[in-house]
Amino acid sequence: MTYSINWDLETIFPGGSDSVQLKERMSQLEEQIANYRTTVDAWSPNSEDDAAKLGELLDLSATISQGFSQCGSFINALLSANVNDSKAKILTGDLYAKLPALQAAQTVFSKKLTEISEDDWTALVKAENLAPVAFRLSEIRRDGKELLSEAEETIINTLNLDGLNAWSQHYDTIVASIEIPFLQEDGTTIKLSAGQAFNKMMGDPDPEVRARLFDTWEKTWAEKEDLFADTLNHLDGFRLSTFKLHGVTDYLKEPLEYNRLQKATLDAMWGTIQKNKQPIVDFLTRKAQLFGKEKMEWQDQDAPIILGDMEERTYTFDEAADFILTNFRKFSPKMADFAQVAFEKSWIEAEDRPGKRPGGYCTSLPETKESRIFMTYSNSVNEVATLAHELGHAFHSSVLWELPELNRNYAMNVAETASTFAELIVADATLKEATTKEEKINLLDAKMQNAIAMFMNIHARFIFENSFYQARQKGLVSAEQITEMMTAAQKESYADGLA
Repeated sequence: MTYSINWDLETIFPGGSDSVQLKERMSQLEEQIANYRTTVDAWSPNSEDDAAKLGELLDLSATISQGFSQCGSFINALLSANVNDSKAKILTGDLYAKLPALQAAQTVFSKKLTEISEDDWTALVKAENLAPVAFRLSEIRRDGKELLSEAEETIINTLNLDGLNAWSQHYDTIVASIEIPFLQEDGTTIKLSAGQAFNKMMGDPDPEVRARLFDTWEKTWAEKEDLFADTLNHLDGFRLSTFKLHGVTDYLKEPLEYNRLQKATLDAMWGTIQKNKQPIVDFLTRKAQLFGKEKMEWQDQDAPIILGDMEERTYTFDEAADFILTNFRKFSPKMADFAQVAFEKSWIEAEDRPGKRPGGYCTSLPETKESRIFMTYSNSVNEVATLAHELGHAFHSSVLWELPELNRNYAMNVAETASTFAELIVADATLKEATTKEEKINLLDAKMQNAIAMFMNIHARFIFENSFYQARQKGLVSAEQITEMMTAAQKESYADGLA
């Protein structure tokens, strides 16, 4: 079959960033937030109808939460597909501006939960309408005990619009301005977006192209290093200030609670990984040797291993879709049927073109019970795996649509489970189809890249973040220091396996 390489956003809110329906939904959100606040204020805990009233409040909150997600996912999709959509940037600000009022109502709600005694709470969450969400409600009640006054929380949340949110958007604006010059075989120079350049730099079979692009990549980003340093300093500085205002001195407290993870578990995980990296280092070294080098270089990690006269297998988008559907179906017809819908209804933005954000993601649209997938597809085996990965995210969301809204939110450590599983279904399938030793080596390498990303690259990011937060607690960190921290993190996480 033939599938569109561009997603359909018109079925969500027609008209793009000029959508009348989007603006109407955003206006409706304001009314719903005001109604929610009134209802929260009127609720007095410890009454006979607490379970019914609490259920009503949860329903109102779910409607608002789903509306925010629907609008936010749509606006972010517009900006992902076109980083120069100035109207979408304004819409982002308009949507975020509604958050402080909602957060103020949620603060009052959380604080009222803390007024209920332990005995009454235990009895209350056993009510038929609350039992399914008792765990999440208890977490909200726990967090409510650490909140400041409503006025103080409102000030923080309002400042957040021009703090954490603003610096995050500023980062996206800088990335959107990145253009990587690339000299083509015919002698002409084109400018690649960050996403296009990254795909080519890490996946081109020609080592000279990879090396040349890597050099240009480093120089281009370095030109904006002070802007990125400012952004990172203020993103994390704002977060640290917020922690301090709440009496929190450990910057890992919030992410650990969010992931429902104990510090001992986190330390055990990274400690175990750190002790068992030698096989991966050996793999990287052997791969470098096949490229005629003594040690692995950064831009060669994901490069394909092509031995002898082997021609690397490529997949058009339609071929990738058929391959994924066939192999999903061998595992789960339900999963394959879902992916078929995603392809047929054009839920995937895959076109390789300038003006798109780098990277890939899957986003949920709870009001229409749909997802949208964003990526830049480039016909490689790795991109087939990425496509399967994002479809795994979307399938994960789909099986949760009938659950209460509170129970649909899962942390990153759970989020990557279904996606990685879906990716491995495809990786194993390509291996089974290999007809030569050379092709099998090529595909085994592609599969190994997942492990390298998880155990080396992601570990580097964690080490860097840890170092950066420690330094940021003492003051601003220079661009030079940040670069040194990342280099040190990569050396540690890759166990000196890189040149």
